[in-house]
Amino acid sequence: MKRFFSEWTIFEKIWLIVFTAVNIWLFFAWDDTTLGLISSITGMLCVILVAKGKISNFFFGMIQTSTYAYISYTYGLYGEAMLNGLFYFPMQFIGLYMWNKNKAQQKVKDEDIIIKRLTKKGWGILGVSVVIGAFVYMELLFYLNAQQVRIDSFAVVMSVAAQILMTLRFAEQWIMWVLVNLLSIVLWIVTLTQSGGNDYTMLVMWTAFLVNSIYGWYNWEKLAKQSQTLEKE
Repeated sequence: MKRFFSEWTIFEKIWLIVFTAVNIWLFFAWDDTTLGLISSITGMLCVILVAKGKISNFFFGMIQTSTYAYISYTYGLYGEAMLNGLFYFPMQFIGLYMWNKNKAQQKVKDEDIIIKRLTKKGWGILGVSVVIGAFVYMELLFYLNAQQVRIDSFAVVMSVAAQILMTLRFAEQWIMWVLVNLLSIVLWIVTLTQSGGNDYTMLVMWTAFLVNSIYGWYNWEKLAKQSQTLEKE
C-alpha cells in the first residue's frame, strides 16, 4: 500500500481522502447502497490513476464500470447501463493491453505511457462523429423508453469518444471528459429528483470526476510537453 501511494502528490492524497470521507458520510446519512459506495470510490481511484498516466487505473475501472452499469440499469438509465456494461467494461481490458504495449521507454515524472496529441483533422472527425452518433443513439433510447434520453445520449456518445481517446493515449481526452462529467451531473440531479432515489454518492462521484478531469487535463498537458522535450533530446 505504501508503494502504491509513493508517487502520489499531496494534492492527490488529500483529494482522495476528502472524497472518500464525503462518500462514507453520505452512505450513512442518506442510507445509500453499498454498491453505490464501492462504485464511487473505485471510480475515483480509477480516474486519479488515469490523470497520473498509471496503467493500474484499469483494474479499478473493471470494478467501477460493472457496478455502475447495474446501478444505472435499476434507475432506467439504459444508455448509461449499456455504455458501462457493454463498452467501458471490455475497454478496460483493451486499454490495459494498449497501455502496456506503449509504455514509455524513458519515464516522465510518474507516468507509465507515451502521451499523444490530436490534430486539427482529428478534432473535425471527432466533432462530426459525436453529433451524428448522439442523434442516432437518441432514437434507440426513445425506442427503449429510457429516461432523460437527450442528455443521456450525448453523455454516452461523448463518453465513448473520450474512452477511445484515452485508450489511444491522447491528451485531448480530458476536454471530452470535462463535458461528459458536466452532463452526467445534470443527468443524475434530474434522475434522483424525479425518482426519489437515494444514490447520492453517484452525484458526488461525478462531481469528483469533474474536478479530476480538470486536474487530468492540466497534468497531461504538462506531461505531453515534457515527453516532446525528451523526444527532441
